[in-house]
Amino acid sequence: MSLSVIGFFTIMVIIALLISGRVSPLVAMVIPPIIAALIAGFSFDELGEFFNAGLSSVMSVAVMFIFAIIFFGIMQDVGLFEPLINKMIALSKGNIVIVAVITVLIAVVAQLDGSGASTFLITIPALLPLYLRLRMNPYLLLLLIAGAAAVVNMVPWGGPLGRVASVLEVDVTELWYPLITIQIIGVGLMLVLALYLGFREKNRILKQYGTLGVSHDDSTLNLGVVSLEVDTALRRPKLLWVNAVITILVIGILVAGIVPAGLAFLIGVAIALPINYRTPKEQIERVRTHAPNALTMASIIIAAGLFLGILNGSGMLTAIANNAVTILPSALSSYLHIIIGVLGVPFDLLLSTDAYYFALFPVVEQIGLTFNIDSLSTAYAMIIGNIVGTFVSPLAPAVWLALGLSGLEMGRHLKYSFFWMWGLSIVLLGIAIAIGIITI
Repeated sequence: MSLSVIGFFTIMVIIALLISGRVSPLVAMVIPPIIAALIAGFSFDELGEFFNAGLSSVMSVAVMFIFAIIFFGIMQDVGLFEPLINKMIALSKGNIVIVAVITVLIAVVAQLDGSGASTFLITIPALLPLYLRLRMNPYLLLLLIAGAAAVVNMVPWGGPLGRVASVLEVDVTELWYPLITIQIIGVGLMLVLALYLGFREKNRILKQYGTLGVSHDDSTLNLGVVSLEVDTALRRPKLLWVNAVITILVIGILVAGIVPAGLAFLIGVAIALPINYRTPKEQIERVRTHAPNALTMASIIIAAGLFLGILNGSGMLTAIANNAVTILPSALSSYLHIIIGVLGVPFDLLLSTDAYYFALFPVVEQIGLTFNIDSLSTAYAMIIGNIVGTFVSPLAPAVWLALGLSGLEMGRHLKYSFFWMWGLSIVLLGIAIAIGIITI
């Protein structure tokens, strides 16, 4: 059995398990790839090598998870976000639609640094309590952030463009210029989507609760994700500005890349604990309270490392990428770049970002040249078609960070967001063709 077939079915099994919710993500991302590697003929020694390689690729993310969740947990305990939530409620007057639109605008600004991880770290801790307070579906929050951040992620420093530029050996800034129009249109479409989903959410809340308005009942805030119930004795209103400065500095260091993200949050935790809680017992208790969530998400990230390590080390991802373009009828070959672009978001579920741009893209680009398809058209079709789905993919570490911060489930996120993101990517692809960025 070929590596591409084994890899494809392995990924399909994992996605099915994640969507079904019948097993934990840790189980879904450990057992199937190990079985697949053994079926493909790899030894246990090679499995160990794949695990070590995968672990090294995600360890920094796992460390960041642990201390980011603890840090923002402490900030939630001390009540840092309460004034912000109250202010946003006052400004929006509890208007569900306005909150949805504001979410997109905040995500656009937060993603300007090109880091999905920092975008989720900035937006989710601040906005999730507001969503729960207004009884809004937290999966809507994740959808709006994911879509807006993905559109902005077309910037030269965002990652995908850099990969394409390195393959084509062109200047990444020159590659970006035609995409600015698509980014602006994409943000506009996300605002329209926020309006539509905001009205839909408003109607759902009215139907379910009979009224709009702010909920102050903790029992209504626990929607199967995170509970906002906080011991008032943990609040530190007199230290509000001190904690705000600490948070801004930590995020600033994160965005500037002065030190690794995990170290930034570790330092933040080490500073925030003694400032807010004076005794060692209190400090340890705060860490102990948030450690379960932090370690749970870190374990999932490590499991994802095994999953990616096996798929990359065994060559399954490369085989999938190479074989994906050979199954199309020859009559459609001249439209290969469009077809791959339309399938870009589903490819997010099958291929890592590196596999998509470093393995699949060069193959599609070379085949396209034989049918007189311009390399830049292939590049833009694959970028626009794929990038919108970045933050709905279980292969993207930043998505797991978002899920960890919000307490949401990957399967439910996929079911809620996938088709909206796929639809958005197809619309943007059509617009890019219509205005001449992509030629047929």
